[in-house]
Formats: sequence, C-alpha cells, structure tokens
Amino acid sequence: MQTYDRRKSYRWNYENVPAPVSLSVPTVFAKSSNAGKFSFCGLPVNSPLGVPAGPLLNGKWCLYYASLGFDVVTYKTVRSRFRECYPLPNLVPVDTTSLFGGEQSVSQATTMDGSWAVSYGMPSQDPKDWQVDIAETRQQLPSGKVLSVSIVGTVEPDWTLERLAEDYALCARLAVESGAECIEANFSCPNVSTCDGQLFQNPVDCATVVKIIRDAIGDTPLIGKIGRLNNDDESLELIQHLNGHVDALAMTNSIATQVLDQSGKLMFDGQRRGICGKATLQASVAQTKSLNEMLTEHNLDIELIGVGGVSTVEDVRDYLAAGAQAVHIATAAMVNPLVAIEIKRAW
Repeated sequence: MQTYDRRKSYRWNYENVPAPVSLSVPTVFAKSSNAGKFSFCGLPVNSPLGVPAGPLLNGKWCLYYASLGFDVVTYKTVRSRFRECYPLPNLVPVDTTSLFGGEQSVSQATTMDGSWAVSYGMPSQDPKDWQVDIAETRQQLPSGKVLSVSIVGTVEPDWTLERLAEDYALCARLAVESGAECIEANFSCPNVSTCDGQLFQNPVDCATVVKIIRDAIGDTPLIGKIGRLNNDDESLELIQHLNGHVDALAMTNSIATQVLDQSGKLMFDGQRRGICGKATLQASVAQTKSLNEMLTEHNLDIELIGVGGVSTVEDVRDYLAAGAQAVHIATAAMVNPLVAIEIKRAW
C-alpha cells in the first residue's frame, strides 16, 4: 500500500496519489450491538471510523482511503485563496511519551515510532480548483461513506472578527455548493500564529464565527475542530457558547510544543509545532470523557469526534467508551493505510 512520503514535498504528494484499491472490507463492526446503526452528524455511515483533516490532500486521497475502510473522509482544510505549504520538513518523527499540554519541548527521533511533529501551515488550492475536485469526489464516493470538508478563514492584518467570520462562511458555502456533506471549521492549528489557529481558546469569538458560518450553510452538519483545553471551566464555557450552533466537536488537534533537532537546537525557528500520533492518545481520550460528562450534566446537544493517537481496536473502544460517536485516525493511517481494515476485522 502506498503511503504519504514525508521526505518529499507537499506538492509531490498532492500530485502522486495511489488509485483506490479493491479489498475485502467489513462494512460494519460485525460483533457490535450497534452494527449497521452508526451515524455521523445524523448521516448514516458503515462504521465510526474516519480520517480527520490533514492526510487527505485532495479528492483522490479521499477516494483512496475510502477504499481502505474509512467511512468518513475529511478533505484537507481549504481557504478562500491559494496558500503555499511550509517548506520541508513537514513531518518530523519525535521521541516522546504521552503529552498532556504544557510540555516545553520534544526531541527529534531518528525513526518514526508513533508520533511526529506536523508543520504544514494549512496550505490550500485556489477555490476554483478545490470546488471542482470536491464535486467530482462526492460523485465517486461509494454509499455508506460521508465526505466532510475542512475550512478555515484567512485573516488579514486589518480585519475585524466579523470579517474573518465572513471568510470562514464563504469557504463553507462554496464547499457545500460543491457537494460537501459536512463542514468542519478549523478553530485550532498550532502551526500558525494568527487568531484563526486559536479561536477555540476564546469561546465568545468562536461562537461569533460559528453563528455566521451556520447562517451560510443552513442545516448542513457543522463540526468545530478544537485543540487541547486547559481546564474544566474553559471546556464548559466553550461548549455552552457553541451549543445549538455546531453539531459536533472534533478533538483534539494535536498538542503543541517546541521541537529540538538531534543536536539539541530548536527547529522551525523556535516556533511550536503540533505533535500528532500516539503521544496524544491519553490526553485526547481524557478530554473526550470530560466533555461528554459536561454535555450530559448540562443537557447540551453536541456530538464528539475522537481524534488523536488511535492505532488499534482497543484505542477505538476507549474513545467510544469515553463518549465519542466517531473516531478519526490520521497518523496511524498515514503510516499504515490498512489500519481501518485491521481494526474492523479485530472488532
């Protein structure tokens, strides 16, 4: 199976996509009492397994991973204008145990052992390109699969929050018009320094943006992608402000820290990068459990999508037991494209 080649450029990987494969894929979790009854933001799907925004650079990547047993495929974050990717390296393996936020740094590893630092900067094709691609992808996606599209606003120095929200909404509307079945608004990207990467940390501002997106897309399911929350008070304030406006929250979008190279020097000009993979599992499952308890206690209607560190059937079970309605896999799927099939067979 072909994988994303981290030693080659974003553009190379964008253009060199494997074709969909024909494999025996279990259509449901056959031993689950919920077999055949899964849904994603109200849409029927074959299983709770999906790919979050990140690995699926275009429609061909979406169709490839859909053929490998993933039932929700998230088209990588798009913008209202073209933006280049950060230069290589974009994926740096790191040597670390579990991360919970607040760590000062992690060290570069010589080989990939489950976790890596991610440095893309949310690149995007021009809308005229990604709209056509999304439309073609939706037409080719098999039944029982859902196409979600990740969007983000592109802030300018003199913009107000409302202007940024309108840019988010523009992207969302264009994506829906192109065939997106769900919209995932990216409110958390540790690899950019502008406010669009940290909106989830300001519940009032985040709610303002969400409401304007909602007005633009009507009843289309809306997901908010958030990062690591610091405490229960911050978590409760966020979900109270977003309740009634988003259908789900996808979390967590990595854990940010500085990265040291093998000589001990700071990489990426000393800027923090999001760490993805196995190191985030414990913290992400714990956050899912905590938010699920809050949602239940306060009678709030938001689904949870577990993201971070999943590579085994046990990890999936942990997220579902914590209260997630869906589980998305990125790092393990990039390293081992067969991971969804293996999890379904193991279930």
